[in-house]
Amino acid sequence: MALRALDDLLRGRGAHADPIACVEDLSCEMAAQPVAGFPHSIGQLVFHMNFWMNYDLQRVRGERPKYPQHNAESFPAGPTPADAAEWDRLRRDFAWFLAEHARLGMAPREELERPVEATHEKHNEIAGTLEAVLWQTVAHNSYHVGQIAMIRRVLGAWPPKGGGDTW
Repeated sequence: MALRALDDLLRGRGAHADPIACVEDLSCEMAAQPVAGFPHSIGQLVFHMNFWMNYDLQRVRGERPKYPQHNAESFPAGPTPADAAEWDRLRRDFAWFLAEHARLGMAPREELERPVEATHEKHNEIAGTLEAVLWQTVAHNSYHVGQIAMIRRVLGAWPPKGGGDTW
């Protein structure tokens, strides 16, 4: 891998919680459960991470996805997941998006340095290469996987069966 640290962070090695382990053993009911003091459920956070990973994959492919006017547009409108089938789909997509980003991180150096077109003026404020997009995904997901770990802890569901630090 051209960027071993990128792969480690996407997959939750080292100091980061494993994003897949954080969601794979949760029931639909627990994933949808609101927690006092947290604006989003675990299911809503997974939806949100999927939204942005999909958005960036589209940009990397040269497409021009519409940038949301408000952050709320990248979250589901209501309680999520609504049922077990939706939760299974969200987790399956989450794993696929993570794997696809990790695959892109294995690209040759020339590809990692390839510019990715900005689709919003905020993109012009940060580096615009494939590598930069991948690092932004790592940072974004790390933030939200940390939220998931805290929500699980509040719900008495930490650590996940796949393992995780118990602080």
